[in-house]
Amino acid sequence: MMLSRRGLLGLAGTTGALGTLGAVGAAPGRAPAPAPRPASAGAADRVRTGFEQLAADGYAALAGRRVGVVTNPTGITADARHLVDVLHADARVNLVAVFGPEHGFRGTAQAGDSEAAGRDPATGLPVYDTYGQSGQKLADVFTAAGIDTVVFDIQDVGARFYTYIWTLYDCMRAAALAGKAVVVLDRPNPAGGVRAAGPVLEPAYASGVGREPIALAHGMTVAELALLFNGEFLAAQPVELHTVRMTGWRRDSFFGATGLPWVPPSPNVPTPDTALAYAGTCVFEGTNLSEGRGTTTPFEVVGAEGVDRRWAEAAEALGLPGVWFREAWFTPTFSKFTGKVCGGVRLIVHDRAAFDPVRAGIGLLVTAKRTWSGFAWRTDHWIDQLTGSDRVRKMVDAGAGVEEIAADWAAGLERFAAVRGRYLLYP
Repeated sequence: MMLSRRGLLGLAGTTGALGTLGAVGAAPGRAPAPAPRPASAGAADRVRTGFEQLAADGYAALAGRRVGVVTNPTGITADARHLVDVLHADARVNLVAVFGPEHGFRGTAQAGDSEAAGRDPATGLPVYDTYGQSGQKLADVFTAAGIDTVVFDIQDVGARFYTYIWTLYDCMRAAALAGKAVVVLDRPNPAGGVRAAGPVLEPAYASGVGREPIALAHGMTVAELALLFNGEFLAAQPVELHTVRMTGWRRDSFFGATGLPWVPPSPNVPTPDTALAYAGTCVFEGTNLSEGRGTTTPFEVVGAEGVDRRWAEAAEALGLPGVWFREAWFTPTFSKFTGKVCGGVRLIVHDRAAFDPVRAGIGLLVTAKRTWSGFAWRTDHWIDQLTGSDRVRKMVDAGAGVEEIAADWAAGLERFAAVRGRYLLYP
């Protein structure tokens, strides 16, 4: 299947609203879904995703509905089948369309790109490219697709500038405009959900990598965010929203404890360890340094041609909890410094619970500025969209340290934490 740029699901309404929708309408001409594969060892203790809960309930929330799914390669079952294949094969579900976010439905596109619209060769379903579309334009796509219910199932990584949550937001808003319902199938936040961290977006800096004022590391699941979006940002025109919770997930859980298979949610997030570091090191997209794209460990290494070991030594001297910084050398195969030997820093997270990726990222910015004379911001000040204001950039330029910069965003983070607390679903 082929899909397009970043999409956002606009959802508003009350949880469980779809429970009152019509009688079961089986899609014609399809056999029952194939039996699942044998369960893996330890399956009794693992997390059950929103999709699994939906299936266990006989797809009641989709009964009688014409369904479109917003997903990508991460929309899988516990036995690694794709939910589009499973739903299409099940006579209880009338699946009529698929919508792709940034990187596409099949996940083949690089950052800032998507896959063209087309037809899925496996199911014959039309696949729409929704990346970069929002508002009435996206609402018109939903209407043209002939759906009345939008299902969202994508693995997020927990950072404000990772675009899938804004695909959710945009889809929610568009669904409200088009009179469609939204069902969000929940998945774990791989970076955990104990706390939010980092600066809160200032509205003047809203963009496709941050539509609304939430923290850089939000510490929420996609279902929790959907509820927050609906209650705080889409309240003037809420969508009819139904969230399907997980079971077995706790806020202090990291992905390795879930028992679920990991599928890279985008080409440069190959492992859960990448996702853990991403909220901090992705800020280097706003600089002239490489964030490790084109290596086997993107976002776990950062650097540039001409950097030496002094940067790693300065970063390690900060004594930030939960992480070690060591000298690293790498040669990117694409993106910045293609084919050039880069010196830099590798992050080694040795205590996930203590690690704050945002402070780590700020610490790396501060020390890079101090130790490498070639340091520069991107000329378009993309760093401001990533961090949510011009404050981080200006404070780094002024020579501020990590704690001083973190203190600057503390009040906004405290306000967000209070709002966030009203929408949390898990202990």
